[in-house]
Amino acid sequence: MSFTSEFREFAVRGSVVDLAVGVIVGGAFGKIVDSLVNDIVMPLVGKFTGGLEFSNYFLPLARIPEGVPHTLEAVKKAGVPVVAWGNFVNVALNFVILAFIVFLMVRAINRLRRQHEAAPPPAPPEQVLLLREIRDTLRAK
Repeated sequence: MSFTSEFREFAVRGSVVDLAVGVIVGGAFGKIVDSLVNDIVMPLVGKFTGGLEFSNYFLPLARIPEGVPHTLEAVKKAGVPVVAWGNFVNVALNFVILAFIVFLMVRAINRLRRQHEAAPPPAPPEQVLLLREIRDTLRAK
């Protein structure tokens, strides 16, 4: 088997295609969660905590030069090494929200699976029952 035909067989397998679709959808879903946290949740947290905005909290590891505004972007642009712990809080919150949403989705899917497995199979049509009865009668003879 040639390399190209072997690769083609691998690439078109259902699980590989499913994985690719999952990664693409997951990346897009991650952007939605980022927007949810940065554009909706964090401004609300800031409003209720008196203007607390985590993304601009940092710990400079060197002296900040004169005239540089004390914002994370400006300090980084000036070349000052920083520990951006506020950004870490935003990313951690993104993760918690994303994990919670995935948990809810898996929980719903598992619930549907359990309902599907617990449902009794539909009764066979009357013709099938009659044919089984005839078969069993012929076997008995």
